[in-house]
Amino acid sequence: MAELSTVSETLFVPLAGRIQISQQKPNILHDAKALELKSRVPAELLNKGKQSQYTLVASASRAANLDRYIQTFRLRHPDGVIAQIGCGLETAFYRNDDGNVVFYEIDLPEVIEFRREVLGETERDRCIPGSAFEPDWIKQIRQDFPAAPVLVVAGGLFYYFEKEAVVTLLRQLKNFGPIETVFDTVNSTGMKFMDGYMKQLGHEDAKMFFYVDNAAELGNDLDGVLSADEEPYYRSIPRKGLGLDTKFRMVFSDRFNMVKMVHLKLA
Repeated sequence: MAELSTVSETLFVPLAGRIQISQQKPNILHDAKALELKSRVPAELLNKGKQSQYTLVASASRAANLDRYIQTFRLRHPDGVIAQIGCGLETAFYRNDDGNVVFYEIDLPEVIEFRREVLGETERDRCIPGSAFEPDWIKQIRQDFPAAPVLVVAGGLFYYFEKEAVVTLLRQLKNFGPIETVFDTVNSTGMKFMDGYMKQLGHEDAKMFFYVDNAAELGNDLDGVLSADEEPYYRSIPRKGLGLDTKFRMVFSDRFNMVKMVHLKLA
């Protein structure tokens, strides 16, 4: 079995969240493929005492939000393809498979090896091992689909990298035809809470750096983009049946824009 580094092991955290929310609150997210992987998740991450309801909802909300963007993109561009960078064990392909969509899964070689062991690979869900911050993967996609619109999805990825690395990547992508990107992030205040969350999960070695206080300013850092939009993280997430503390934290986060979704049309 593939060996996973400290940072790569964080791929189990969102998977555990999707599993538990799929079992407890399927109105937020029902991820049938994630449920099939329950036996592969370390037991301590599935222990209800390890994560609060809020942190579980946060993990599942990322998937639910990204699904909305993927589906909207596909409605606008039926011929478009999806590239998930830092894919880990994300199962978005299975949640959004309409019989035609093509996904590319990009992650470090040891993660892709593990993903292939667990989820396999198909003609419409293709794996590319390598760094998300090197352009080889987008070159491969352009060889396969020279003119198709591409939505680059980065769920839970950019936090771990310095701003310079993220900006450099996004600037590079502008050179490869019609490309949009969507990712979750925090503002500077939310970053402090994220550090505490990772310590709670025992991943204090997985340091976080990147945050976005204003999407428009990020667009300017990229020497201009076609559009730069953001929305509060929990705006579209159902709250029925959730605990009072969870609801409060969701409202608090949205009120102060602490966690958000950012959508950039690069070129």
